[in-house]
Amino acid sequence: MGGNPKATFEKRRKEMKRKQNQKEKAAKQMARKDEKSKVGPHPAGEDPDLAGLVPGPNQPPPDEA
Repeated sequence: MGGNPKATFEKRRKEMKRKQNQKEKAAKQMARKDEKSKVGPHPAGEDPDLAGLVPGPNQPPPDEA
């Protein structure tokens, strides 16, 4: 009538792993947030999404576009 004791240990192990994953995810989020705050503002007139991109071989040069 005691049930399956292995199930209790498996559940506890899963819960501990889930909590550990949550802690790691929160740490990564904080690291990204800190990294973003260190970068600072982008220069005026430059799109931050396109900064530093180089056109591929099939793309026209930027001055011809």
